[in-house]
Amino acid sequence: MMRTAIGLMSGTSLDGIDVALLRTDGEALVERGPSMGRPYDAAFRRRLQGALETAKAIGARTERPGDLADIERELTLRHGEAVRAFLAENALKPADIDVIGFHGQTVLHRPNVGLTVQLGDGALLARETGIDVVYDMRANDMVHGGQGAPLIPAYHAALAAGLAEAAGKAVVFVNIGGISNLTFIGNEIVAFDSGPGNTLIDQWVEAHAGIPYDQGGMIASEGRVDCGLAERYLGHAFFTDPVRRSLDRNDFRPPEGAAATLEDGARTLAYVTAAAILRSARHLPERPALYVVCGGGRLNRAIMGDLAALAGEEGARVVTAEAVGLDGDSMEAEAWAYLAVRSLRALPLTFPGTTGVTAPVSGGLLARAASGD
Repeated sequence: MMRTAIGLMSGTSLDGIDVALLRTDGEALVERGPSMGRPYDAAFRRRLQGALETAKAIGARTERPGDLADIERELTLRHGEAVRAFLAENALKPADIDVIGFHGQTVLHRPNVGLTVQLGDGALLARETGIDVVYDMRANDMVHGGQGAPLIPAYHAALAAGLAEAAGKAVVFVNIGGISNLTFIGNEIVAFDSGPGNTLIDQWVEAHAGIPYDQGGMIASEGRVDCGLAERYLGHAFFTDPVRRSLDRNDFRPPEGAAATLEDGARTLAYVTAAAILRSARHLPERPALYVVCGGGRLNRAIMGDLAALAGEEGARVVTAEAVGLDGDSMEAEAWAYLAVRSLRALPLTFPGTTGVTAPVSGGLLARAASGD
């Protein structure tokens, strides 16, 4: 049975809310609809950055120390506003939508102790929108021994089945968000975080230029790679550890202030982002022939140039999602819509090969619009 779902994603880059519409049966049938982005204003981004620090004190998923409860409410209301704007823009009514897949904002992710926290009140969002909401989709995976991430591979597999370019080839979907992750689709599905994505670059340019990100890699284009600084990141044990694990944005930190010029720092961190993907890809079952890149990092020319060069040395091709008819901005939001439908059908969201969970498991909590709980 096909359902119409809206997916909402607010990623580790803290840049805003992505909204996407999908019609799907939660399995092989996928009809992609419209999407939109709704950026956060600078003041709210600063509140979210502060929330990351406050969240370090959390010892249990339900704890909301300091002002986290207030931030969670504001975040949820902003998501409600985004849904209403999206519906109005596309001449849709709440009754046209079966379910919303609500990611929320990750403020703490400690898979080694089975703790992940996404701010977002599903019941409040259901009341605000008049639409049923599936949320908190990572926790059940951790209860069953998984890393709680990545969750998007099930959707990547559905997309790959429809790509002519993927026929008979081992394909990797690369999502370069705040953290980068890989989904390998060949004789099996394997997925894991691959290293820092945009987060180090964003933190670097915000600290040294007062802007939230390096648009298009313009700053990086004026710099050069500091090989010593790059190797300090690429020599991290994460890249050689045979046990793949999911990352928190605090697992890698930006360079100290005097470590490089603004331009050299941005250029070096762009290289690190690309090289981290290839180093992590060494843990895949086989070398992929094709990398399909989505997420904000695909717009950074320095990252994409380095990734294409490094993959080319191994005989692989790198393309953006758009080059194969997909949308690299909305793919994660689409995935959350897809996963919400899978959750409604009690289908697995995660698998041993994607999160390390002991067996395929479903997940997510359902908040009904009628009751708000």
